[in-house]
Amino acid sequence: MFGGVFFNFLMDQSSSAANSSSSRFLTPAVVSSESGGRVGEITTDVDCTDVIPDECLSYIFQFLSATDRKMCSLVSRRWFFVDGCSRYCLSLDAKAEIFSYIPSLFTRFDSVTELALHCHESMSLNDEAFVMISIRCRKLERLKLRGCREISDDGMAAFAENCRDLKKLSCGSCDFGNKGLNAVLYYCSALEELSIKQLRGIRDGAEQIGPGAAGSSLKSLTLKELFSCQSFEPLVIGAKKLRTLKIIQCLFNYDKILEITGNENNFLIDVHLERIHVNDIGFAAFSKWVNLEILHIVKTTEFTNVQLIMVAENCKLLKKLHIDGWGTNRIGDEGLIAVAEKFPNLQQLVLIGVRATYLSIEAIASNCQDLERIALRGSRTIGDREIACIALKCVALKKFCINRCNISDIAIEAIGRGLPNLMKVKVKKCRRVSNEVMNWLQKRKASLVVNFDGFQERGGLEIPVMGSQVAAIIDCPSISKGRLAGRSLVGSI
Repeated sequence: MFGGVFFNFLMDQSSSAANSSSSRFLTPAVVSSESGGRVGEITTDVDCTDVIPDECLSYIFQFLSATDRKMCSLVSRRWFFVDGCSRYCLSLDAKAEIFSYIPSLFTRFDSVTELALHCHESMSLNDEAFVMISIRCRKLERLKLRGCREISDDGMAAFAENCRDLKKLSCGSCDFGNKGLNAVLYYCSALEELSIKQLRGIRDGAEQIGPGAAGSSLKSLTLKELFSCQSFEPLVIGAKKLRTLKIIQCLFNYDKILEITGNENNFLIDVHLERIHVNDIGFAAFSKWVNLEILHIVKTTEFTNVQLIMVAENCKLLKKLHIDGWGTNRIGDEGLIAVAEKFPNLQQLVLIGVRATYLSIEAIASNCQDLERIALRGSRTIGDREIACIALKCVALKKFCINRCNISDIAIEAIGRGLPNLMKVKVKKCRRVSNEVMNWLQKRKASLVVNFDGFQERGGLEIPVMGSQVAAIIDCPSISKGRLAGRSLVGSI
């Protein structure tokens, strides 16, 4: 709000200046004490914003959107200079044509620490352009590459040698491979986060990807949609201080990696395994991650009640649990009761396609009193009785999502009469829930945000209710914009 108000003031001032013969801002009328209080002449040669220090102006710019900020940079030469020096995040369309603009771009934006390079459906910038950027951005700490297929291993190696302060690298749909990643891990000793998706140059027969100099600093590793992952084995095992490990849709048997990691890494707190092949040996490693706080097991068919009980017996600090059973009926009451008994500090629980009944739901609702978020999806065994139990006993619950479950209006009425701290509820594709009961719910809980998508509806309505004021907002799919895209400092050139 502050940025928007300030921007409107700036635009008013700039339009006034444009109507004047001078390009400077107009000062307010000055009252002269010598003239008996009469209004003096308006001067046109003083810039009202000269009193604002550059540091303060830079701070104000942080509250503006990328579009508004670019408009402000055109107000004066000083503002143009301050905007360039204080813009730390930059997002560029990395087509091959960008090569000729790189010198002028990074002469103006000489303080960039976060850079995103995107290229879609065209030829991307090449090694020469990429290395030229690295020479001009030696303070770079975060780099995101998407679709930059013309960058090779040699280009990546030269970039890493110039940008040794890099702390985060996220790359997807690129063509460099083992050699390029090894160069990053060798030169960038401060690297903390590495995320790799659809990297086409990875080859199992090529050199192994080791931790290098980054082995002691790497805290987060994400491998997603890779056909060859065997090369990453030394990296996963050698990163002794790894806290977050995410392996998603990668072809490889991870038993050995998980087993060795369980024996040698005591820092892991966040593990996400999705659509990968793991057997009992790998799941047994979970019992050694005693500091684990967040666990996502998504569509991993080998994960059953037995493995869930094993996790519950040893990972006593778990706060967030996400299980997608993929409708295989291998996870049910037996494993979930163990969760209820062993995880008293559980705060978030997501159950998708699991066979949960009143027996396990009642145990969870009774024992996990700190639960703030529950999501239940695609479980036909969950009905009105289970929801009523949650509504009665989960007094700390703030967010509740029910999707494709066998509930009716009775469950919604129970929610309306319980859950005193509930802030938001979503009900999706539940055939027997009517519009009338959702309207009743929104009226009963004045501050509750209700998101309802009836089975017969074409779209959902998100209805925040504040007193007597009701606003209906068409519900749209959420779009993840990423860290760079979501910040006001990011500029699209």
